Amino acid sequence: MEKAKISALQLFFLILLFELGSALLVPLAIDAKQDAWISILLAMVGGIFIFFIYYRLYLYYPNMLPTTYVQKIIGVFFGRVVAFIYIVFFLYLAARILRDFGEMLAVVGYRETPISVDNLLLILVVVYSVRKGIEVLARSGEIFSLFIYFLAISGFVLVMYSKLIELDKLKPILEYGIMPVLRVTLTQVIFFPFGEVFVFSMILPYLNNPKKARITGILALVLCGINLSIVMAVNISVLGVDGVSRSLFPLLSTIQTINLGFLERLDIFFMLPLIILGFFKISIYVYAAIIGIADLFNIARPSKLAFPIGFVVWLFSIAIASNVTEHMQEGLNIVPLYFQLPFQVIFPLFILMIAFFKNK
Repeated sequence: MEKAKISALQLFFLILLFELGSALLVPLAIDAKQDAWISILLAMVGGIFIFFIYYRLYLYYPNMLPTTYVQKIIGVFFGRVVAFIYIVFFLYLAARILRDFGEMLAVVGYRETPISVDNLLLILVVVYSVRKGIEVLARSGEIFSLFIYFLAISGFVLVMYSKLIELDKLKPILEYGIMPVLRVTLTQVIFFPFGEVFVFSMILPYLNNPKKARITGILALVLCGINLSIVMAVNISVLGVDGVSRSLFPLLSTIQTINLGFLERLDIFFMLPLIILGFFKISIYVYAAIIGIADLFNIARPSKLAFPIGFVVWLFSIAIASNVTEHMQEGLNIVPLYFQLPFQVIFPLFILMIAFFKNK
């Protein structure tokens, strides 16, 4: 492990920035139609349950990374295999997030620039920051959180002042009952973004006050769920269900509808905070992969791995899909059930059960 410590407040902001990340980018839970905001709140509860799995493992092994304690739980050989698979999973998810933001830049801001160039510029910033360690990343999170919330509140006020919100578009509530909402919750939103909190099992050992880990994680997930629910409710009340489902980036479409005469083309309220959020989400995944590799293979200076790991993530992000439609469909239909469900819930629950009996 890196010789570093972060505070509970810094952990709170890191979880918040990470969870918001690419979730603000996509039409989250729109398969639940006008009840998407309800689906997000229900998934938030499921995300807290998933967090508790990793929190209990953290209580058993507070000073160890998961790549170490999984070897103590299920044996050295199988533990190392599982740890390596999770590291590859971190890299895969980092590549997916990088591709998300590369597509956003290609569509919104840099249409003539190859997506490989957009991704390369972003991953270079990530690599530079990750080399500085978790303390620098955590302190940056404190500063940028305030800036992002300032932009978010300003954008919300402008939308309200423009009188774009039509609450009737959120009705009827639960038109088709609760089952369609639960289906979206349990097959999509609980895994993305809330289930992704599993990566913080690699960060929790750096917390300087372990007693605050539980309340910090819960508060961060609750605030994230409320924020995402409000954003989707606003998107639907401005664009309608059809408008949100047709839009690649519904929040951008909502902001582009703002027209106060002297204020228009306010894409900066979308682009700037989303790039910052994407930076933090990719950075945390890359950092988790780096310290996992360093722990697994006894590498004394993890920072040396930053550039090669960044290069691998960049290559993954280009090769992961041939176009944005394929990338989005894979993220909605394949990743949640075939990757996130086993890696975020099933395997950790199995490991927790073994750890419970061993420690008992």
